[in-house]
Amino acid sequence: MSSPYDEQVEDLLARYREAREQAADTRRHINETEATVTAPRKVVKVTVGAQGQVTALDFPTAAYRTMTPKDLSRTILTALEQARSQALSKVAEVALSGMLGGVPTADLLRGDVDARSFLPEDLELPEAVRAYVDHGLGVPEQGDRRG
Repeated sequence: MSSPYDEQVEDLLARYREAREQAADTRRHINETEATVTAPRKVVKVTVGAQGQVTALDFPTAAYRTMTPKDLSRTILTALEQARSQALSKVAEVALSGMLGGVPTADLLRGDVDARSFLPEDLELPEAVRAYVDHGLGVPEQGDRRG
């Protein structure tokens, strides 16, 4: 015969398994994240992964041939930094998407939103847990002799 506690434990375990699966899905989506930026005049096209690693560097046109090495270097670095920034934004969106309750991730990252505004004031707790929090385990307090 199962008790209400057994049912609550099973419910908590089911929630844990679901959260764990969601975390694995989030990790997969993050790992698949890429961002690609093409510099003006199609001098260079840079693709970076979720951790900012360069996964592709292409020169779609011959425009780079007319540039000085310093200008070409600056153009590549600018495109690379833009791609990294875009990838980071995408990763933040994926990582925080389920937690924000409709609040745009970019607003939160910029500090435009108070994170407390979308978190509940009180936690939803099972009755047994709420009773324990409010009253303890029913152990008699000093001076209270039950018997």
